[in-house]
Amino acid sequence: MDFKDMTLSQFTARLASGDAVPGGGGASALAGALGAALGAMVGNLTVGKKKYADVEPEMILLTEKAQVLSRQLILAVDEDAVAFEPLSRAYALPKDAPDREDVLEACLRRAADSPLRILRLCCEVIELQAAFAARGSVMAASDAATGAVLAWGAMYGAAINVKVNTRLMKRRDYAEEINREVDSLMEEYWKRAEKVYADVYGRYC
Repeated sequence: MDFKDMTLSQFTARLASGDAVPGGGGASALAGALGAALGAMVGNLTVGKKKYADVEPEMILLTEKAQVLSRQLILAVDEDAVAFEPLSRAYALPKDAPDREDVLEACLRRAADSPLRILRLCCEVIELQAAFAARGSVMAASDAATGAVLAWGAMYGAAINVKVNTRLMKRRDYAEEINREVDSLMEEYWKRAEKVYADVYGRYC
């Protein structure tokens, strides 16, 4: 898969097509990557300014982390598509194939693992945005808030793409363990993202 190397127009056209991939997981990864990139922008607009000299070491580290997260999420666009394709093929197996159930279970796990990773990465993006919004350049605080809500939306997309797979798993203990992690992350990080946005909105709007 080379979705990450497409132009924006090409990617959105492919997303709108009748092809199964890219889908919600890949779109969520892209939204998270954009959110992380906005955080890096805030950091880069802060570093080097005398007014923010006292937070410059922190901003440099946060900016580097945001850039890494953005790259990881861009790569996850293709990784999510690769993880889904075996599942789409598994559904085409004959109903009476002796190994169909085991193949499906393995493919469901793989298909759930990818959006779970995207969800975890988006939570890290939200953590960074809180610092960028609080201590980064005031001229770019709205960009930190925008980055937070992009990652917030990406969380929801990733979460539902985990759960559409876990609901079909036969190993319910494994599925419920993943579901609990998803629920825990969602409960914690939507509140964090909302706070970042609300704080910035309250300051400037």
